[in-house]
Amino acid sequence: MNNTTATRKEKDLLGERLIPDKALYGIQTLRAKENFKITNTKLKHYSELIIALAMVKKAAAIANFKLGILQKKKCEAIKSACDEIISGKWHGHFIVDMVQGGAGTSTNMNANEVIANRGLEIMGHNRGDYQHLHPNNDVNLSQSTNDAYPTAVRLSIILSHKRYLDSLYDLSYALKQKSIEFSDIIKMGRTQMQDAVPITLGQEFNGWKATIKEDIGVVKNSIKSFTEINMGATAVGTGINSDPEYCDLVIDELTRIADIEMFRARNLIEATSDMGAFVTFSSILKRNAVKLSKICNDLRLLSSGPRTGINEINLPPVQPGSSIMPGKVNPVIPEVVNQIAFQVIGNDLTVTLAAEAGQLQLNAMEPIITFNILKSLNMLTQGIKSLTEKCINGITVNKEICKEQVNNSIGIITALNPYIGYENATRIAKQAIEKNESVRDIVLAEKLLSKKEIDDILSPENMTKPRKIKKK
Repeated sequence: MNNTTATRKEKDLLGERLIPDKALYGIQTLRAKENFKITNTKLKHYSELIIALAMVKKAAAIANFKLGILQKKKCEAIKSACDEIISGKWHGHFIVDMVQGGAGTSTNMNANEVIANRGLEIMGHNRGDYQHLHPNNDVNLSQSTNDAYPTAVRLSIILSHKRYLDSLYDLSYALKQKSIEFSDIIKMGRTQMQDAVPITLGQEFNGWKATIKEDIGVVKNSIKSFTEINMGATAVGTGINSDPEYCDLVIDELTRIADIEMFRARNLIEATSDMGAFVTFSSILKRNAVKLSKICNDLRLLSSGPRTGINEINLPPVQPGSSIMPGKVNPVIPEVVNQIAFQVIGNDLTVTLAAEAGQLQLNAMEPIITFNILKSLNMLTQGIKSLTEKCINGITVNKEICKEQVNNSIGIITALNPYIGYENATRIAKQAIEKNESVRDIVLAEKLLSKKEIDDILSPENMTKPRKIKKK
């Protein structure tokens, strides 16, 4: 340590260490910082988790004061420190790596130490003078990492998912607007990368809108499972070292502080070790990622070319595409969303394996579960925002190309099938392919339908929705 840096001495069961005076964290946080140099992603990078930790600690302090086991001056100092953290202050002192051993103990102690040292300052004492306000005896009173940490994690997911839902709503709205804008653009639908039957570009965009809207509902329903918490369970779910009234009281206080109704788990022992809610939510994020990636695949295909691809739509150019090929512009926004989806799928597998790895009364792998779910949430939120703002909103259509592809397609023969029969339709389709002729011209030449009839059958409005069949 630099000799010019002012320090204070702290001790724990392993001995003494020097802590920078400017640090609000303490000795246990310092050890965790040294032990877990894993991802270089710190607690401070996830503000909702820090805010949730402060809310949990504030609720515990108030509950302990009301039960008469925490002095008023200590409670007030803890509350003030927590309020500052909730408002966004001191997050830079949460320096522990998100991935850590110890089932979240290092995260919990980082919060306890920051709150204690800031509380000491508020009380007029020096940082590290823990005889006046102690990280464990006071800030962590009536708690264990095993109930405080998972409660904070659940709350942080609830807080984080709001931005995620907002991004999904914005994307759904943008897709709906494009579906209206392109409602009269007829184009070829494709199955298995082959011409199928006509569809409007508006219908295609509306289908994407529908799948995103569906996921919004699934996310909203699943988030409710995180309101069931094990706060008051302490170490293994038995509530040891807590007052009989503490559990309900601290949950009521947390509900008030967070303005989110939280509920006591039906079985605290089960809730302390079970990771079911995390597995379900992670799989929902994966589901959404898969859908988004499929949409982005479609966007890349439909905009491919521009001269040698499908080229039905134009994605807004956001940057030059090549260091060697002049004029090339790549679909970089859909590509980055594809890559986000791959990461989220991998994150979900990690969550699954970590949830399975729980043993007996606790799952020690909660930190990696937390890290991967919050990372998936953040990446998806930012990716969806970019997709909406830098891609979907600026899409334009090549109307004449869409029309030409429909007119030249063999796929329109399907619309004629009910009127000329499957055998005739098959024969005409084969002839059109072999001789490079128009389906319309062959049907007219063979007088299977009149021009008026074929114009009616092959009109855009009749080819893109159900209609009553009038047999000849």
